[in-house]
Amino acid sequence: MRSPVWLVVAAAACTAQPTPSDSDTDLPGPDLLNPPAPPLLGPGGPQRTFAEAELWQRCAHLPGNLDRTSPDGVFDVDHHNLVVPWRGYLMVPWAAEWGGGGLTFWDVADPCAPTKVGEGRSPYMRETHSVGFVHLPEGDPHAGDWAAVDLGGAKAGIEGVGNGVQFWDISDPTNPVVAGELALPDVIYPDSYERINLSLSWQYPWVYVASATIGIHVIDATDPTAPVLARHVDVPDMRVGGVFAFGDTLLLTGSEQRAHAMYDISVPDDPQPIPGGRFESLAYAPPPGWDEAAQGAFTPQPVEAYHANRVGPWALFARKEGAGGPIVYDISDPAAPAYVGEQRIDGMSGGYVFYDEGFLFTGDSNGAHITDFRDPANPSVVGTILITDGDLDTLTPYGNVVIAALDDPGSYDDIQRGEASIVVPWQAAPDTTPPALLLSWPRPDQAGVPITARLGLSFNEFIEPSLAVDGVAFRLWEGDIGDTRVPCWGSAEETRLHVTPKAPLAPGTRYVLEVLDGVVQDVNGNAAAGIPALAFTTAE
Repeated sequence: MRSPVWLVVAAAACTAQPTPSDSDTDLPGPDLLNPPAPPLLGPGGPQRTFAEAELWQRCAHLPGNLDRTSPDGVFDVDHHNLVVPWRGYLMVPWAAEWGGGGLTFWDVADPCAPTKVGEGRSPYMRETHSVGFVHLPEGDPHAGDWAAVDLGGAKAGIEGVGNGVQFWDISDPTNPVVAGELALPDVIYPDSYERINLSLSWQYPWVYVASATIGIHVIDATDPTAPVLARHVDVPDMRVGGVFAFGDTLLLTGSEQRAHAMYDISVPDDPQPIPGGRFESLAYAPPPGWDEAAQGAFTPQPVEAYHANRVGPWALFARKEGAGGPIVYDISDPAAPAYVGEQRIDGMSGGYVFYDEGFLFTGDSNGAHITDFRDPANPSVVGTILITDGDLDTLTPYGNVVIAALDDPGSYDDIQRGEASIVVPWQAAPDTTPPALLLSWPRPDQAGVPITARLGLSFNEFIEPSLAVDGVAFRLWEGDIGDTRVPCWGSAEETRLHVTPKAPLAPGTRYVLEVLDGVVQDVNGNAAAGIPALAFTTAE
């Protein structure tokens, strides 16, 4: 099993505008108070309806560069992981853990006949444990679209530099190019689990990086071409594999470990552990053959998770120890994480986990599974994808298809080269349900919110990040809606949206976050509406 992967989909600049009475000349003028939604460059998610016989069958592959004569020596080495949406296209990052890879954009309106739109390569990109996107609007000195991936180490040809974060300019998806890099101290391949960056979360302008036994790093990526290391934080007795920002909290999850922790990031460049926020992933489901009458009630056991995710009030774990399948914890109170439920899948070993409208998607090494988790007390597996060879660690939902990805193809008994990302229909009709709000941060009418707070909304499925954060989705007001507009940045990661005020808020003051109808959309263009305004008051 290769190093863990985390999807980070977007941190972008949501530049809030002043009201006509605002005199701040550095902000866009009153004529931009209601800017149009940014254009999608691609058609969005899958638009094809499948017959019953077509479900659960491989119908296409999404290869990276297959040209082994490339002058830079970079080609698809069949190590893939997650896929991510951006501006109506599907982006596939591809790279081996030892370095050499790239980004490929696809039109997947017909997911069984995908069309390659553009591609970029880098000999210094390594296995993408995460991808972060940023849009910086016109007027910003670094205006454009940006993506962040893992930077390769010594085996990628950068002797003594180690691993870190690599930033791509993806303003033109037909020709993405590397524009910036930051190597992290003491983080270096070939140690794939102890001294390596394993995921990142971009809550603009801050990038939080999980660096295994080294702890976490905080990067100021205000300028993606010149990122700066702001702080290193030790995390005792934990190999940090996952890092997930939401509001003023940071979920840290162990890599092949049982220990996990909640951190306070209300001061964004100084993460602090939350008292009571340290917890273990426990399995309550007994192994096969457990006889409660003879053996007594099964005692919950701590079990290792390979990687994790964060959606709404939940931390999702991909179980690795003793079985596969998801384990779910409620972290809505970051000082008291609590078990919710699980689906034990024997004979498997978990990789990564995603969420879509009540269903959990786990790569389990020897196969991948979709679990109906709408009733956490009675979860059930509704679909399975199996292979005979390779490490099927990732199953990413994308409309009515899933992308099953191998990060280690084994001996190619069951696939050919260039087939590491496999398109599989799992539902007949295209998705027509808009995103639903699961959790907001702060809580409605919460008092005592730090003046350095970030705000967040988490939905029940992937959103199209470019539409959500391009200056039209959010409006933060001081007072009531229509009073004084507060300049902000916006961010989005998978199902989570963030708002970061550009300056500290005023103490002891009421604020309202307004989310406009029709802007937050899923990958199929279904738009959320009627999201309640979020009111809160800052601390004195």
